[in-house]
This record gives sequence, C-alpha cells and structure tokens, in this order.
Amino acid sequence: MKSLPIKPSLIVLALAAAFPMQAALAQSAEAPAAEAKKDSTTLNTVIVTGSRRAENIRDVPMSISAIKGEELDAYNASGQDVRALSGRVPSLNIESDFGRTFPRFYIRGLGNTDFDLNASQPVGLVYDEVVQESPMLKGFPVFDVEQVEVLRGPQGTLFGRNSPAGVMKFDSVKPGKRFEGYVNTGFGNNSAFNLEGAVNAPLGEDWAVRAAVLFQRASDRVHNPLPGATSDLEGFTDKAARVQASYKNGGFYALFNLRGRDYEGSATTFRANVIKRGTNDLVDGFDAGNYPTDGYNEQTLKSSGVSARLRWELSGMTLHSITAYDPAKFYSRADVDGGFGSRFAGIPDGPRFPGQPSVIPFDAQTADGLPELKQTTQEFRLQSNTADALQWIGGLYFFKEKMQVDSFNYDSFSAGDPQNGYAYQHQDSTSWAAFGSLNYAVTSDLKIRGGLRYTDDKKDFDAARTQTPFGGANAGPFTANPRSTNWSWDLSANYTLNQDTSLFTRVATGYRAPSIQGRVLFGDSISVANSEKALSFEAGFKTDLLNKTARISGTVFSYKVDDLQLTAGSGSVNQNRLVNAKKATGQGFELDAQAILARDWRTTLGLSYTDTEIKDDALFVAPCGNANFQFLEANTGCNVLNKPGPVAGTVLIGGNPLPRAPKWIANWTLRYSTELAGGDVYVLTDWAYKDEYNMFLYKATEYRAKSSLEGGLRVGYGWNNSKYEVSAYVRNMTNEQQVVAAIDFNNLTGIINEPRSYGLQFKASF
Repeated sequence: MKSLPIKPSLIVLALAAAFPMQAALAQSAEAPAAEAKKDSTTLNTVIVTGSRRAENIRDVPMSISAIKGEELDAYNASGQDVRALSGRVPSLNIESDFGRTFPRFYIRGLGNTDFDLNASQPVGLVYDEVVQESPMLKGFPVFDVEQVEVLRGPQGTLFGRNSPAGVMKFDSVKPGKRFEGYVNTGFGNNSAFNLEGAVNAPLGEDWAVRAAVLFQRASDRVHNPLPGATSDLEGFTDKAARVQASYKNGGFYALFNLRGRDYEGSATTFRANVIKRGTNDLVDGFDAGNYPTDGYNEQTLKSSGVSARLRWELSGMTLHSITAYDPAKFYSRADVDGGFGSRFAGIPDGPRFPGQPSVIPFDAQTADGLPELKQTTQEFRLQSNTADALQWIGGLYFFKEKMQVDSFNYDSFSAGDPQNGYAYQHQDSTSWAAFGSLNYAVTSDLKIRGGLRYTDDKKDFDAARTQTPFGGANAGPFTANPRSTNWSWDLSANYTLNQDTSLFTRVATGYRAPSIQGRVLFGDSISVANSEKALSFEAGFKTDLLNKTARISGTVFSYKVDDLQLTAGSGSVNQNRLVNAKKATGQGFELDAQAILARDWRTTLGLSYTDTEIKDDALFVAPCGNANFQFLEANTGCNVLNKPGPVAGTVLIGGNPLPRAPKWIANWTLRYSTELAGGDVYVLTDWAYKDEYNMFLYKATEYRAKSSLEGGLRVGYGWNNSKYEVSAYVRNMTNEQQVVAAIDFNNLTGIINEPRSYGLQFKASF
C-alpha cells in the first residue's frame, strides 16, 4: 500500500488538539475532518482498571495516564529499570540513590528522599493487584507487562494507606486461551545483553499457563585505578521470572502468580568532589569512566512472591479474594564519601580536579542489609456486577510486614577493609482497613462517585548499635510504637458533554501512616514522623477529536498536606531525621494528548506544571555538612542560600519547594511507519524533559539539579505479519551528562545520570 504524504492542514488540526478552544474550532472545519477520516485510522479505546473496574479512561473521573505496548518496549530497550518511566507521563518523577534497586516515586511533587530501608513513600505501587510496600519490592523489573497506569492524586479509598500522592499500577499479561509467545533479545554497548520471553499455553478447557522470563546483563563501564578496593563497577546481572496459571469454570475464576528476582551488581557510584563549587556543573576534567576510590562496592537483591486472585460470580455481585506473600533479602555496600583518603586521619585525599580544591574530611564506607523482609496481604472485595444505575464496592484489607535492617561501617585504612561498626533495626507493621465505594448514574450523562475507608495502623520498632565506629559507647535499644487511625474519603463526578467529551471533578483525601527513621549507626536517637493527611481538588476534561484521530485530557489541581513527612539530613553526620512540616501545598495542571497526524504518522504529547511550597516558617534543618570544613581546605563545601535557623548550624526552609519536584515535566513521541518489501519499517523517537529541582530540603547553589532533556530513537523493520522484528535503538542519544543527586555531609559528592546506550534487538513471536 502506497504511503500518503502528510497533509499540512491535518498536522495543524492534530496539534491544535492540545488546546480545547482551538480543538473546538478545528472540529467545525468539515473538510479537514473528513480528510482525517479518510487518511487515518482511529485511536484505540484505552481501558483502565484504576477504579477496580474495567472502564474507558474517558469515563474515569480522575487524572490518569496509561503506558503500554511499543512505548514500554522502547523505554526498556537497553535493559533499563523502572526509572525509564520517569517523565514519560505528566507529573511523574522516579529516581534512586541505590541504582537499579530502591526506586523512589514522586507524583505532583510528592515523594520521599529517605534512603533508609524501612522508608515509606506517599506513592503506592500495585503490581498485579498486590500492594508492594517496601522499596525493595517496588523495583521489580517491567517485563511482559500489558499496561502501566499512573493514578494522580490521593487514592485513599480503594488503595488506602501510603498513597496520598497517587498510585503506580502494573498489570502483567494474563494467561489466555491461545498457544503463543515471543522471544526478544538484544545486544548493546558495554557488552549489554537483554533477553525477554514469554510462552502462553492453554491446558484443556479450564486451565491456561503463562511463563515469562527476563535476563539483563551489562559489563562494568567504570574503572577504579587504586589498589585494595573494587576495581570495576556499574556492571550488573538482573534475572526475573513470573509464572501465572489461570482456571475458569462456570462462575469461578482463579489466577495464581509466582514471581522472583535475583539481582547482582554495583551500588550507585558516589563521586567525590565532582560538583564545581559555586555552580551545579560537573568539574572540569571529569571522566565518568574513571572512579578513584578506596572502598568496596557490591549490591545483591533476591525477592520472590506468590499470590492467589480468586473470583466468584454470584447473583448480582462478584466476590474477590487476593492473597499474597512477598519476601526479600537485600545488601548494598558502597564508598559513600566517593573518593579516597582522609584529612582527619592524615591520609592524602582526593580525587582532585583542575581548579577545584577538594577535601575528604573523613572516610565513609558503609553498607545496608535487609536480611529479612516478609510482607503478607489479604483483600476481600465484594462488588456489584449489574447494569443498574447504582454500583457499589465494599471490602476488607489486611497488611502485615516484618523486617530487619542491618547497617555496617568499614575501616578503609586497614587491610581488607574490616567491619568496625554495626547497628540493627526491627520493625513489625500491621494495618487493616474497611472500605466502600458507590457509583450512581443520576442521568445517562451525569455519574457521581463517593468512597470511604477506615484504616488502623500500628508499628513496633526497636534499634540498637552494638559496634560503634571509631570506638566509643554502644547505644540502645531505642524503641517506638506509633499507632494511628484514619478516615479517608473521595467524591467525584463525571459529566458526558457529548459522545466524544466528558468533564470531571474530584475531591479526595489521602493518608500516610507514621514513619520511623532509626539509623543509629552514627547517632544516639531515632525519629518518628506523625501521620500525614492530604486533601486534593482537581477538575478536567477528556475528549476525542477529529473523528477519533486525536485525543486530549487536561486537569487542573490543587492540594495541601498537613503534617507532611520530610527527610532531613544531619549536617556533617551520615544520618537522616524525620520531621513533620505543618503544611505543604501544590497546584498546577496536566495535559496528555495523542494524535494520528496522517496515515503513517502518530504522536503523543504530555505536559505538566507543579508549583509546590513548604508552608512552615518555623521549620529548620541542618544543611550540607561539607560547608563546615573550610578550615581543612579553603573554598570547599556548598553555598547555602536559605536564612539561618534558630539553632546554630541550621537554616529555615519555609517557602522552599519540595525536594526532587521539578516544576515542568514534558514528554513527546513521534512515530513514522510505512510498508516496505512486504513488511513494515518504522522510526520512533521519544523525548522527556524535567525542569530543575532542589536535591534537598534546603537550597544550595551546588545542589540545584539542572533541567534535563533526554531522547531516544528506535528504528525497526517487521515482517511476516509482524511475527519477526529487528530494530536498532539508542537511549540518551545526546549523551547529556549531569549531576542528578548528591551526598552532602562530607564533600561535594555527586551522582550522575545514566550515559548513552545503544544496540540491536530481534523479536520473534509465535
């Protein structure tokens, strides 16, 4: 079939769909609209399940985005982890100070920078209907996934605790009634090798099984020239598998899920003195492949899980039961000071760069372990399944988590870097909830929803230091037993303006249970943050345009969080403390658009603006400790921009934006495809932009991350009805390199973004 040229008038109309008023004018132009119908297919209907029912995304009264299919394949092309989704939809940011493990999620600026292994986050993550509470479970690889949904705003009714910012929802491809599968393999720079595959097999009339595997490997790309330490870093091997079995007979359906992950690689490389003082630039002469350090680096994670999702179709209602058990073990060791030597120990330190005085006041080589994590969850949900005007959901939820966290310190200046410090934490968490939701069709065009959830949380915690670094007295045990209860609710309405357009509004509350920071390896106290409560308002529209060849949704939102839980550093000590801000606010907008520009051209566009502020004039924290070591070396340490606090060595942070919260996030994709030699050739480019942001609660010149623009390109050819496909890809094609995070207690230590990657892939389906 011969490709038709792009019609300029059609492009104008499709891009105009990004703005409602212009779109309305475009629809009135009958000739171009008819032309669009002739030259293009229509956009597929997007079905989402964020409301615990399968619904057209246009009918869901909340801000929600979905990622699936080719987009997921492109983002994961070079063996990327879940961070590849960062910035790919409006208001979403994902980062990590641990590398491919321990991702931290932010929606509309709300997240948590805490690096302790028992940290809680305000963004819930649900994988195959099972809440993954621990950060060690949230990084499970994205493979053989049907769809990822991003639910923005509080989800305190149907998903409950610890989701006041929103929910990331991952749904794997389920077993089906056809024998089919695929193998997707790729090779890239740094000896990268990626293998993903799945087989789906029906077993008689009632049973079906689907097995999926993932294997990712890359060689070390960073070299340490110093002896007596880890010599090569940033390579990894990541293996994961999932087996699902489904059974259906009459009104009964069961889905059993067994999953596991085995990761071995490097922890994040913390790079000493790489931030040019007085700027947020990398120092002159920086070489990402060279990393002189006197410490060891390793990271391992083993996680598994089993779940049973049962469903009974009863008269007028459906009963669901979701039972899951998820254990994990984790260990991560790194040279946190990011360099070598120690001024206080009289050992020559570095690295040094041209024009940049540098200093390592003291050595910091630490490790954190999770020898035990056990999460058990149970949900019972009963909901209507009729076509009546009134629809309802009611349920009970139970959560139990048991964990131990170990913290270690090592002596970098003795043979073999022996352990010279140890502390432990034990935390048992129990939560139960009762929830309900009503949907009522007032008319065929107006539907309202309301929900209510009661949650009861408790934690039992103890921590102690039994081996004190550098000598000194041990400490503890310290104990805490926070308890909390909460009522969450939401109320929303969806109005169908016409067959293509709906309007919605929503008010919702969210709740995060009390948190505990108990890293006592370098301190003699723990901190407990009280529960936080969020109240959010949003309103928006969702519309199909130009005979369903363009689609756009837009939302304006405003929220406030009372007693917001924040993570503050401890100045010159490798320690965090939890604090509650009286209030924080956020407001902004989101736009999400897709369009078929012509028969062979498709595009998507996402844009969000979020303005956040900490509203607590009395709140103060300790800023970067490296500013305190000017007596060791002049012109080192960060430049703090906040006003001094009431206690010496502190600064006031009221009025600051939330950390790691870029104001602007934008994403854009463009795809061209055409027939060639009996197959289809395509070119897909995708770009993500994130605005600058503060890395910490305070403001400092050096710790203001620059804005970033990262692009990818994929060129492929598919043949034999798309059963076979070969493609070439490049990620971060401009090889932009910058500081994205930092360690602030010792020196100007930076963490940089992922470098450019490229390679070839081959996929075969059957």
